[in-house]
Amino acid sequence: MKAEPESRIVKGKDVKFSIDDLYRMENSTSPWDGVRNYEARNILRDQMKAGDKVLFYHSNCKVPGVSGVASIVREGYPDHTAFDPDHPYYDPKSNKESPRWFMVDVKFDRKFDNIVTLAELKSHSELGDMALIKRGRLSVQPVREDEFNFILGLATTK
Repeated sequence: MKAEPESRIVKGKDVKFSIDDLYRMENSTSPWDGVRNYEARNILRDQMKAGDKVLFYHSNCKVPGVSGVASIVREGYPDHTAFDPDHPYYDPKSNKESPRWFMVDVKFDRKFDNIVTLAELKSHSELGDMALIKRGRLSVQPVREDEFNFILGLATTK
């Protein structure tokens, strides 16, 4: 799951959200809202299950990379931010009767001592088929178990 650790203003509101922000949330848990891509929406809605582990990825920053691990604690449900005209992620075509966008709730598990950078990820042939490497712009992507474990290994060897 990708998040932006540096400030970016949308509709007058800062949409910055880092792994540190997740940690500081009540119970270190937050909805993962604002996903506005159909493929990513389908992953949130249909594939992510309670207990699944996710890699927390910092994007749109000077040094993008995996910063830690979180867990899914609530499976896909309608993203209420799409219904709020004052919210940066408002979508006038979405409505409560037939929601277009979904979100999950995530809980902080751990922060890596050092970010596993995108450059480092790309340098390992073991990750050559990873969605993040092949299709980096998608905000929510599947990660195979072997890829997940390989990245955890990179994080613990720093």
